[in-house]
Amino acid sequence: METSTLIHVIAIFILLLDVANANSEGDALYAFRRAVKDPNNVLQSWDPTLVDPCTWFHVTCDHDNRVTRLDLGHAKLSGHLVPELGNLHRLQFLELYKNELVGPIPKELGNLKSLISLGLYHNNLTHSIPSTLSSLSNIKFLRLNNNKLTGRIPRELTKLTNLKILDLSNNDLCGIFPTYGSFSNFSQQSFKNNPRLTGPELMGFVRYDIGGSCK
Repeated sequence: METSTLIHVIAIFILLLDVANANSEGDALYAFRRAVKDPNNVLQSWDPTLVDPCTWFHVTCDHDNRVTRLDLGHAKLSGHLVPELGNLHRLQFLELYKNELVGPIPKELGNLKSLISLGLYHNNLTHSIPSTLSSLSNIKFLRLNNNKLTGRIPRELTKLTNLKILDLSNNDLCGIFPTYGSFSNFSQQSFKNNPRLTGPELMGFVRYDIGGSCK
């Protein structure tokens, strides 16, 4: 095969790969759109017939047309998060704060290895914090405050060495909270107003799983 032909074939392959990625990410975002109610029509531009979701409002992409930001704070959305959001592999900012979202945080969000900020605060999210969030090795800002989250704080989150801001306050978390690893940098303000939290873990004195029923 001549060099020029080979280059042409490679270029076509890369183009098809980009289209496939755009389609996959568009499908993921549209799955979220279908799962929420949007009284202010902020998602009106999210047209599934368009190959490239980078033309949609509130979506930011990189030079490869891969989604890097989803900015939908204070948009009056109600409904559920969807596991398909975990397919946005280059997503760096997932900002869905101050909405009326309910239900659990999908464990698939742990697939977002590029994520820097996860802003889900001021919603009505329930169930426990998924331990899969410990895979978000690049995350710096994790704000889940002012929801209805229950259960223990996953110890695995202490492995998030880049974490700068943590806010789990104003939920219904229970047990004791870790105080080592990255959590050694955070004051009790990060955990305040969780009535069933009994205090910090004292290494060598209080085991993490002590404290009776915690769901």
